[in-house]
Amino acid sequence: MARPIKETPILFGDEAKRFEMQMMNPQRLTAERKKRIKKDYEFLRSKCVNCSF
Repeated sequence: MARPIKETPILFGDEAKRFEMQMMNPQRLTAERKKRIKKDYEFLRSKCVNCSF
């Protein structure tokens, strides 16, 4: 039987402000990083037998 899902932690104070700022201003990916991610994705996809993604 599956284990129950734990409660999501709630952030307060400085942690909450920092988290909200990070969500509003995500880091931009460089073109080189995007290429690397795409290359890794294609590699993993080629290794997967019955995947549908």
